[in-house]
Amino acid sequence: MATVLYRLGRASFRHRWTVLIIWVVILGGLGGAAAAFRGATSSDFTMPGTESQRAIDALKSQFPEASGATGTIVIGVPQGQQLAASKSTVAGLVAEASKLPGVLGALDPFQTGALSQDGRYGMITVQFVDRADKVTDEQRSAYEASGAAALQAGLQVEHGGEVMNAEPEVGGTEGIGVLIALVVLVVTFGTLVAAGMTMLNALIGVGAGMAGLFALSGAVQLTSTAPVLALMLGLAVGIDYSLFITSRHRQNLVDGLSPEEAAGRAVGTAGSAVVFAGATVVIALAGLAVVNIPFLTVMGLAAAGTVAVAVLVAITLQPALLGFAGQRILPRRLRRTGAGAPITKHVDGFGFRWARAITRFRVPVLLIGVIGLGALAIPAADMRIALPGASAGPTDSPARKAADVIEQHFGPGFNGRLALLVSTGSADTTKAKAQEALGVLQGTPNLLAATPPNFSRDGKTALLGIIPKTGPTDEATETLVHDVRTKVKQVQGADIALTGQTAVGIDVSEKLSDAMPRYLLLVVGLSVLLLMLVFRSILVPLKAAAGFLLTVGATFGITVLVFQKGHLASLVGLDTPGPLVSFLPILLIGILFGLAMDYEVFLVSRMREDYVHGAGPQEATISGMGHGARVVTAAALIMTSVFAGFILLDDPVIKSMGFALAIGVAIDAFVVRMTIVPAVVSLLGRSAWWLPGWLSKILPNVDIEGEKLREHLAAAPDPAAEPVRV
Repeated sequence: MATVLYRLGRASFRHRWTVLIIWVVILGGLGGAAAAFRGATSSDFTMPGTESQRAIDALKSQFPEASGATGTIVIGVPQGQQLAASKSTVAGLVAEASKLPGVLGALDPFQTGALSQDGRYGMITVQFVDRADKVTDEQRSAYEASGAAALQAGLQVEHGGEVMNAEPEVGGTEGIGVLIALVVLVVTFGTLVAAGMTMLNALIGVGAGMAGLFALSGAVQLTSTAPVLALMLGLAVGIDYSLFITSRHRQNLVDGLSPEEAAGRAVGTAGSAVVFAGATVVIALAGLAVVNIPFLTVMGLAAAGTVAVAVLVAITLQPALLGFAGQRILPRRLRRTGAGAPITKHVDGFGFRWARAITRFRVPVLLIGVIGLGALAIPAADMRIALPGASAGPTDSPARKAADVIEQHFGPGFNGRLALLVSTGSADTTKAKAQEALGVLQGTPNLLAATPPNFSRDGKTALLGIIPKTGPTDEATETLVHDVRTKVKQVQGADIALTGQTAVGIDVSEKLSDAMPRYLLLVVGLSVLLLMLVFRSILVPLKAAAGFLLTVGATFGITVLVFQKGHLASLVGLDTPGPLVSFLPILLIGILFGLAMDYEVFLVSRMREDYVHGAGPQEATISGMGHGARVVTAAALIMTSVFAGFILLDDPVIKSMGFALAIGVAIDAFVVRMTIVPAVVSLLGRSAWWLPGWLSKILPNVDIEGEKLREHLAAAPDPAAEPVRV
């Protein structure tokens, strides 16, 4: 692989204008396709095969008028007054809401009985024709602007409901992470040309990846978080992969190679690691498909696609840009002077000093690292997952304001109302079974009320409202859902299913929880196999997998402490702590696995390279850390900064994803890979690189360190490879 990439790097360098034009055309074409074919994203995290989804499908066929999104307008009067005194104002708002674009109709709270116990507040239910992801921005804005007359009359009007579920906005706040990344690049390279070129390469890659994703969104239903996740990963790995290749190219120039040869060897060596690392991330994300959860599969494939584009850009466009930069990629003091020899003086940097300290005190370092990360993982035992509702949103959002008023004046359960469908083959039987279901539900703990049934047009399906006493993500509500489903099984001769956003969230969370151990086992097994191919060792891959588990455990623990338990929540701008979003843990496992393998490959491959060329175990460990620490530190800081930039968004789901990924990368890079790994490799000594002979014969040699490339160059030196004096 290294030899093929070496030739690709030289060809891209030599034909840089052609490569640049090709990528510009690709970017323009994908951008045009995105503008022409972009489809709407969805906030519905549905899951085929669950009871709640089966009930939703039945609702669409039996109650088509109720299959669209619903809105809830909460209207209230000041303290000491009664809403009944403003019936005409309420009726006016109901009439106004009924005529809104995209609305099927609105229900008067005085007719439905949706009034608070103190008589001050009422809930107007607004039924839309289309589901939430099909409601246009214009329709949503018109809905939110309704009620001006009621406001002028001194009434409080809040607009909520599922129709207010809009996709998270990606604005300028997350750009702070990109700016920090640019600063890190400038400090690392010491030249604006190298930093700017690396950033430009990454931005072109993420632009092409995102444009391609949006071009496909017209044919493939994307969840609202999928593009944001793809943007996060595309930016982070795009910058890192370009950084690794540029760093190796600069080192090659300093060692005396011509610019073209330096670029070729950079792509052949560092580029090989980039391809392997990128492939690992892609496999881990695409592997989410084995969980068999459609929206998670789409999220994983969307992110995997942007990572794959980032790899292609790094190994083709990056060497082309290096050709344009020439000697300016180096700081002025290292550029061509026209005379002299290659700079060979070596000064040990922080990486060498750090490695010597780690290997000297390897046992206490190992104990402190493992025990410390183990302690951080303890809160993960209390982790709860759910699909967050409006009550978890920013306090100043319209949906959150409406949810808070409903919780205060009606009860938290009204924000998580459930729907029970009872179906039989005849209208008379359905009536009898609906009443029987109401009877068996009497006395169910945490059940506030079960409303009388509404019947479909043919009378064969009944719809009952179930209102819990507790909120949508409360543990007691989850228990109630299970209790209701257990009790209604007593009703024989009817098809009964429970649904509603709360039930959907519980079903999704439970299926994800069941799938997580299976996926974790798959990822750990994959990591051992892939690293066995790369390092031709048994103990190094096992050590890497154990380090990955430490990273995941500590990341889960810290995220639970902040986002679920609320410790230091104000520092990340979190208004309301609560369960983690249900798909975060399994998504985090896939992403962190790929990123952890990045740093493992970049650091340990240099250790193995020095070891197979005659260095002792200790010397190889120190050399690998010394040469790789600076670049890996910069890469980890960049990736952490990019992810941390998304913490500034208001959306709690994106905020938690950005936080968990930033923390996970920092822990894995600085604690696991740059501290625990050299301590373990040093402790293992020569046994770290042991591989049984029979296994060595059946494992293919992927040549990640470019050993075959060096043999190729030694056998047939390239005429363009003459030294360049700097």
